[in-house]
Amino acid sequence: MYVWARMARMLATARSRGPYMMGDESRLAFRCLPTDIDFNVHLNNARYMMLADLGRIDLFVRAGLITLARKNGWAPMMGGLQAVYAREIRLWRRFEVVSSIETWEGRQVIGKHRFVFDNGETAALILTTAGVYDRKARRFLDIDEVVAALGPSVNPRPPTEAERLFMESHQALRRQAKGPA
Repeated sequence: MYVWARMARMLATARSRGPYMMGDESRLAFRCLPTDIDFNVHLNNARYMMLADLGRIDLFVRAGLITLARKNGWAPMMGGLQAVYAREIRLWRRFEVVSSIETWEGRQVIGKHRFVFDNGETAALILTTAGVYDRKARRFLDIDEVVAALGPSVNPRPPTEAERLFMESHQALRRQAKGPA
């Protein structure tokens, strides 16, 4: 139930955060609840991913991608992620999930989700790769097509070295997953 309650709160407050423009950030405030913890009494690994999902959905809703996707038969889909945990998020601790679309190349979008305490310290960082699948055409769209359909044209910045390594690692792992068993 807590997942749906958090999603409902995010959706109900999306308009008050204004439209998402490329280069902006989504900031969602949370508190680590008893339903979020593991045996170490801190935010469990799966909850990081779920909260990053909420940050990503917030970006998609505010950018207009969800409406556009429904209209065109598109489906935003995660490709993969890499997470690093730097500090514990203990029970009852407040934090924000700061999400952004960093750049894109071809059919891949690179997203970033930082879990940040009120003192500015980063507790965790998640990089994601995603795409937009056109169900009718049965293909992933070039992200430039999606961005153009969303409104004013925006050019992506070149991926950083870390982002490039992440994309290469993701593609290698994907090949391994799809290879012979």
